Amino acid sequence: MDLFTHGSEGLKSAPLAERLRPRTLDEMVGQDHLIGEGKILRKLIEADQVASIIFWGPPGTGKTTLAQVIANTTRSRFVFFSAVMQGIKDVREIVQKAREEKAYHGRKTLLFVDEIHRFNKAQQDAFLPHVEKGDIILIGATTENPSFEVNSALLSRSRVFVLQPLSPDDIGVLLTRALQDERWPEGRGRQIAPDALDFLADQAQGDARVALNTLELAVSTAAAEKRITLQLLQEVLQKKPLLYDKGAEEHYNVISAFIKSLRGSDPDGALYWLARMIEAGEDPLFIVRRLVIFAAEDVGNADPRGLQLAVATMQALQFVGMPEGRIPLAQAVTYLATAPKSNASYKGINEALAEVRQSGALPVPLHIRNAPTGLMKELGYGQGYRYAHDYEGGFAPQQHLPDQLQGRQFYRPQDRGYEKMIGERMRHWADLGRPPSTEESRKTAQDDTDKPHKQDTD
Repeated sequence: MDLFTHGSEGLKSAPLAERLRPRTLDEMVGQDHLIGEGKILRKLIEADQVASIIFWGPPGTGKTTLAQVIANTTRSRFVFFSAVMQGIKDVREIVQKAREEKAYHGRKTLLFVDEIHRFNKAQQDAFLPHVEKGDIILIGATTENPSFEVNSALLSRSRVFVLQPLSPDDIGVLLTRALQDERWPEGRGRQIAPDALDFLADQAQGDARVALNTLELAVSTAAAEKRITLQLLQEVLQKKPLLYDKGAEEHYNVISAFIKSLRGSDPDGALYWLARMIEAGEDPLFIVRRLVIFAAEDVGNADPRGLQLAVATMQALQFVGMPEGRIPLAQAVTYLATAPKSNASYKGINEALAEVRQSGALPVPLHIRNAPTGLMKELGYGQGYRYAHDYEGGFAPQQHLPDQLQGRQFYRPQDRGYEKMIGERMRHWADLGRPPSTEESRKTAQDDTDKPHKQDTD
């Protein structure tokens, strides 16, 4: 049976996007970087040199359609295999049939595995020997990053082609063609208002399936109307379907954009990405956890109130829940976005950890060791320790780092926000006699460690 012919009843009941699938390369819209004139995939298809392939792209970008067009163009037998509905045990049957087709009819079998990422790595291994022997040409489709979701052995034997979301112009072409296609008598001859076409092309978010099936619903909803209006489409669509899978790449893209907007002091950008996550159903506690981390990492001591507000926002969310929780979330987001920024604490702990890993457990200076027993006191534990509260200003210059690290500086306050005051305070302490802790004066600090300090009298 031809790939694109079905029983009349099955054809009528199928969604419009299924009925109007392109049959040739020239009928396809979008993906010009792959199948445009002179592009690599088009050349391979036209030369019948297609080997195993992984198509990676968002829903509705033509992964299944392109696989069917390849099979049709190369006159290959097309077998649709669903990772959701079928298992590895079905592969033996498919491979046996593929060998018979090749032996008796000289016909290749193209095995299209939809949602291949749903197979675990061991299950994906089942395809390897048949791909290597040439029993089948495997085309896998995935919305997930194949670097993480596809077995490396299978990935090394396949070419990965990335499909992009269709542009609004591409969607517009598909919709206009659909209203002229003889395979859809109910829609043929109808008109769509320009503003309605633009609206639907934009709302589809690059997904041809969403666009075509929404158009079909609009036509069936207003069967007596010959013109599809913007108002009709708004009633049918209700709201934009957001592309956002909490376990997939787009999840990480959106949270990355959110954090970078906060770091870039852009409250409008941060509010937009916050709204995207809320509207898509993201767990608000996940969002506020990221705000707590951001407040400490990127705002830090430039505005210590940022961390307080982030923690208070977490408590408010637990108390009031959603949707009201969006309000304290928005307050925290706008506060942190517009707060002065410093990552000095974040960088400081990272540098200190790196030093500990490199130099190991250096001995604690004797004068700041604990001395709970007489023997320890005899050995010098705690001798010479200066109790800061006994000194003017509550500060007593003395060494706190191990001898080998004396003069090292891990915390470098930024010259903005509250941290500017911290920096001034630290410089004041240095002037009072503590060995300087700046990197520029490391040599002076080392020299100072050899000079005796005034000892406590008690």
